[in-house]
Amino acid sequence: MFTGIVTALGTVREVQPIGGGHDMRVVIGVAPEFLAKPETALGASICCSGVCLTVVRLADDEFLVDASAETLSKTTLGRWRPGSRVNLERSLRLGDELGGHIVSGHVDGVARVVSATPENASVRWRFRAPEGFARYVAQKGSVALDGVSLTVNEVEGEEFGVNIIPHTAAHTTFGILQPGDPVNFEADTLARYVARQLEFRV
Repeated sequence: MFTGIVTALGTVREVQPIGGGHDMRVVIGVAPEFLAKPETALGASICCSGVCLTVVRLADDEFLVDASAETLSKTTLGRWRPGSRVNLERSLRLGDELGGHIVSGHVDGVARVVSATPENASVRWRFRAPEGFARYVAQKGSVALDGVSLTVNEVEGEEFGVNIIPHTAAHTTFGILQPGDPVNFEADTLARYVARQLEFRV
């Protein structure tokens, strides 16, 4: 589990096809201090732009993860190339501060940037939710986009808006995001379970 509070930006160094070309292994470079903590070890979970991935190899300033064909089909990872920037967060430990909201790292699908409009000191971003997932997005609820925990400002049909402050833009991939770009979308876990319960309401 994660919180959606990005703690480092990594850079894809290498993409290696594996599993007959259906899966892929990714080498991600990051500042050594991100990997120096004792909880970062082989087998550890790291949220990589919203996707929970397992560390399969570790070095001083890089780690390797594998992504299955299923993961590639549901996320933006298949678009990663050397130089791609990646939002990173280590897994949550009991007792850690929960600064965002509960994020599982199980991406529901890919949302698209509709627009980005300056608004005072921040930027109002609008996204189109993946097909079938707009019902999980609620005004003043939470959503994770590329692993970033965000508060929803408004919802209009399949589209919703969030505000990005300068700090978030500077420390995540929102600083390089453009209209039309895809982002990994994860609905709030609570919203998912409430919707499921309503389906079976007598």
